[in-house]
Amino acid sequence: MNNAPVGVLDSGVGGLSVLAEIRHLLPNESLLYVADCGHIPYGEKTPEYIRQRSSIIADFLLGQGAKALVVACNTATVAAVADLRRDFPDWPIVGMEPAVKPAAAATRSGIVGVLATTGTLQSAKFAALLDRFATDVRVITQPCPGLVELIETGDLHSPALYELLRQYVDPLLAAGCDTLILGCTHYPFLKPMLKQMIPAHISLIDTGAAVARQLQRLLAERGALAEGPVSETQFWSSADPIHLGKILPMLWQSSGIVRSFDL
Repeated sequence: MNNAPVGVLDSGVGGLSVLAEIRHLLPNESLLYVADCGHIPYGEKTPEYIRQRSSIIADFLLGQGAKALVVACNTATVAAVADLRRDFPDWPIVGMEPAVKPAAAATRSGIVGVLATTGTLQSAKFAALLDRFATDVRVITQPCPGLVELIETGDLHSPALYELLRQYVDPLLAAGCDTLILGCTHYPFLKPMLKQMIPAHISLIDTGAAVARQLQRLLAERGALAEGPVSETQFWSSADPIHLGKILPMLWQSSGIVRSFDL
């Protein structure tokens, strides 16, 4: 059981940023990753649709022998993680949430910006986070339609991506934000580009490392931390697996075999 793999799901390639944090913190864990690229973007889908897709993928990963599940997608966490925990009560499940608490602690201007998908920003869970942790700061939310789709192409340096990102970031800077929450697992891949367009004192906060730590805690509580040897990471995509295979070296810093996921 200890050397069973950890399953990770996302709407696309964004969860690879979380996968990298898991690999860094837990190098002895074998990993399975499903990218639901054929149904992206989740941020513009209904909660019911996302719950259905998440349940299908979770069931698949359980069938692959996964000892734990990481929902490496903010939008899927908002829509589906409660149902997944109800349907798989004995399975450790880790979700994502925008880093409102650490951002509220980090800001000096008292103004925090949130870059996220429409689905995340409209959720009751996000509103509850604001009520709980952001009572003493001003939070300005910025939905970012189109960003995920451009990141999915694997081109993180295009002029079109830069211009779209600038449209979303500039109003937050103009409003006095000194802390920006990257509220989608795709967005950490934009850090190099973001650092070109924001002043050096602006903090960028995401939650990938915190998710890896929570996974570590849950596995340790169950005595389920792996000791190795590590199996090669396995990848599946619900879109063209060749496309994901081509961009893995850029986003995962390693190549890998990608299988088709078509349930």
